[in-house]
Order: sequence, then C-alpha cells, then structure tokens
Amino acid sequence: MADALRDAYDAFLLDLDGTVYHGSRPIPGAAEAIRQLREQNSPVRFVTNNASKAPGDVAGHLRGLDIDATADEVSTSAQAAAKLLGERLPAGATVLVVGAAALEDEITAAGLKPVREAGDDVAAVVQGHNPATGWADLAEACVAIRAGALWVASNVDTTLPTERGLLPGNGSMVAALRTATGAEPEVAGKPEAPLFVTAARSAGASRPLAIGDRLDTDIAGAVNAGVDALVVLTGVATPATLVTAIPAERAQYLGADLGALATPADELRIAPQPGWQVRQDGGTLVATGDGDSLALLRTLCAVAWDTGVTALRPGGERATAAFTELGLPTGGEPIR
Repeated sequence: MADALRDAYDAFLLDLDGTVYHGSRPIPGAAEAIRQLREQNSPVRFVTNNASKAPGDVAGHLRGLDIDATADEVSTSAQAAAKLLGERLPAGATVLVVGAAALEDEITAAGLKPVREAGDDVAAVVQGHNPATGWADLAEACVAIRAGALWVASNVDTTLPTERGLLPGNGSMVAALRTATGAEPEVAGKPEAPLFVTAARSAGASRPLAIGDRLDTDIAGAVNAGVDALVVLTGVATPATLVTAIPAERAQYLGADLGALATPADELRIAPQPGWQVRQDGGTLVATGDGDSLALLRTLCAVAWDTGVTALRPGGERATAAFTELGLPTGGEPIR
C-alpha cells in the first residue's frame, strides 16, 4: 500500500477556523487526524489568522475539543503583527489597538504602548479581529491613520467560518477603514510568509505541509513560504473557487477534510486521476469517466490550471452526477 500523505512530511502547519473547527464546534474527524499525527511523533503547529485569542487560550479551546495542544504550538497573526511593529517602531512607541485584549497584550509584550484612542503621539494602528469592534473603534483608527500613523492589519480574511456559517472577518473591518481613509495596511499574518516560516522553524522542520481551507490566505501563504499545501473543503474553499484558482493560490493536494492525511499522496495530488478524462473542446472542458467526485475535481483543476479554460461540461450520466455533487454548473458556462 502506498504511503499516506502524512508520511511524506516532517511537520504539519494547521489552520484552525474552517480546518480544525467552526467556532465552538469541532470539524468531524479533525481530532482523530491530529491524534494520528502525534502517534507517529509528527510535530503539529496551529497557525491561525485569528488575532482575538492569546496562544494559551487557543490551546485551551483546542483541548476543550479533545485536541491536545500547548501554547508554544500556536502561532497567531496577533503575534506576527506585534513582531512587525516591534521591528519598525522605537521601544515604548504608542500603538492604537483595534482588536481584542489578546492583541493588546502582544503589543505590550513587544515593548510598545497600547492605547484605544487617537492622539498626537500615536505612531501606528494595529487592527485584528474582535467581535466587539464598532464604529467608535474604527473612528479612532481613522483619525490616527489620516494623521499619518503606520497601519498594520493582523490579517485581511473577509469572512470567518463559524458554526453558524461564514460571518464577517477582520478583512471586512479593514475594508471599512480602507474606504474611509484611502490608505492600505501592511498585513502581518497570512498570506504573508512569516507565520509559516516561524512555525516550521519552531518544529525543526525541513519539509512541512501546510493545511487550510482558504486559498487567499492559507494556500497563498504556503506558496509565499515555499511550503507544500493541502486544501480542505471544510471551510471557505469550494470546487468552483479551486477550478478558478490563480497560480499564487494553488495547493499541491486536495482533500475533503483532515482525514485525507491518511490517504496516499498520489490520490490527493491535484493532477489527472484514474477513472476520469477531461478534454478540451474549443473553449470548454468536457469530463467523462467514472469514479470518486473529488478525483474528478482534482483532474478538472489540473486541466483548467494548465489550459486556463474554466467553462466545464459533463459528458455522461456519471460525470453529471459528480458535477452536481460538487456544486459545479453543468451547462458549459465559464465559472466566475
């Protein structure tokens, strides 16, 4: 039997929201998949763009979901933002915080002075996810940014996967300030590389695998860091967004969920898969054959990425059923 994907890498860099859990609800199979990684002594790191919780709180939340975790295994975008500001500003500089207490604590740990109101001494604004952020918080940040303060966003995820579905993420709040100020923030978390590089280094890894559900952050961050990636379909990514993914957001592997780590690597690789044939007919890709729907999706992605064609059409009853299962259009129209 071919080796499982988890046997090909020496550390695993896991996204959390949409990959391991949805808010307070664990994603089925995630705890068992992580337990199996630990049983084979594979280092695990939790790499999250959510800046609203301290590493210890994140680890505690994971333990509450029956997933072993320690604070030193957690890398957050709040830590990345504080590190960036600590490198850019003199010690003791004043930073206006738009975010949770965890982000404020990281700013303090970096030797900077966190405040919540704009003033003449504010050197920078740091913005991270906080469900309690309101107009008054954005107004203070707007004043400081317009006065010339450096603006750093922990991340720009527009949505946050939760047990209730996709809800506004930090990127949605960043967009409000971007509109109000005409300014553009520096981004500290994913898709920038430092979170992955730091996490891999802490695990002593030379060949880590990144795993996530978002193409524009998790997978793009892996690409930027030069790390192989597995994209899972438990959060934001969909079959349609995978087929149309730009080169900077393309993973090497595709799985339904973290349970895919036990599957042979070749079966997960985004490449033509046995049982399915995809041919180009003018400006349309026509799929025929039989087999697993995700195997078809891997084949479709490979051919679409190679040809640039995103108009898809099933050829035959089984292909039509697989398209329907994947939520892909069956009329031959381009995916937008």
